[in-house]
Amino acid sequence: MHSNTPPPAAPGDGHQTTAKHIQLPMWRSTPVLLLSTGLHVFCAVLTALNPAIWQWTLGAVIVNHLLILATVVMWPGSRLLGPNMIRLPAAAALRGEVALTFDDGPDSIVTPQVLDLLDQYGAKASFFCIANKVIAHPELTREIIRRGHSVENHTNSHPHAFAFFGPSALQHEIDSAQTAIYATTGVAPVFFRAPMGFRNPFLAPVVERAGLRYTNWTRRGYDTFAKSAEPVLQRLQRDLAAGDILLLHDGRSIQPHGESPVILEVLPRLLKHLQTLNLKSVSLQTACNHVSKL
Repeated sequence: MHSNTPPPAAPGDGHQTTAKHIQLPMWRSTPVLLLSTGLHVFCAVLTALNPAIWQWTLGAVIVNHLLILATVVMWPGSRLLGPNMIRLPAAAALRGEVALTFDDGPDSIVTPQVLDLLDQYGAKASFFCIANKVIAHPELTREIIRRGHSVENHTNSHPHAFAFFGPSALQHEIDSAQTAIYATTGVAPVFFRAPMGFRNPFLAPVVERAGLRYTNWTRRGYDTFAKSAEPVLQRLQRDLAAGDILLLHDGRSIQPHGESPVILEVLPRLLKHLQTLNLKSVSLQTACNHVSKL
């Protein structure tokens, strides 16, 4: 598994690791970014040689950006922008493992109930946490880890325009979250997931430089939009199999008529279904650490 280097510790915690001691990988571009850059250079040269064709070269650049947006940025399962784990490793699938993942928490109301449900069924999960919420709920974040789950990186503030950020802004969101989570829990995240799963050609090198592994999902329930549990369960349970990574949210989802969030109805039924299929929910770190020891 990709090794993870903890971020600099919070001041005063006695940890001696500093940024200058961390050996970071070289920034490497992605094929899509290289091709796009090449097209921009080619069009610029053509325009300089023949200014009369500027409309055609500008059109080519615009089409290039639209194609990247439509076929890559908005496609969470794409690997065209770099490594992207959308299923557990084969060895984990052979062990009958799946990974439940929860985004956008921790939430002071929903997350404790999710943790209790997971305990009830003996299931483990991974929580992709927003660092601002981690700072707001440090004890709850530590409780996630105490109960045997993992806390992963889901940016510092979950900006909706994340997929349109440049390298510097991307690095700030990821590194700030990594530092905050590590300072709060003493455990550095290993995996990163972008807000809504959308990313751009600049993200893969930033994620690699942070020592993280980019991860999306096999199937998602769209529980943040659903007004009832049924459509969520149908999406998650259709063709559910060992090795799948499932996406849900412990951040607040729709609460029609003041009822409990949909996730609290979905989760126990989903966990029962996993038991009937003889599938075991584990954290992403557990699934991948087993592989690294083989």
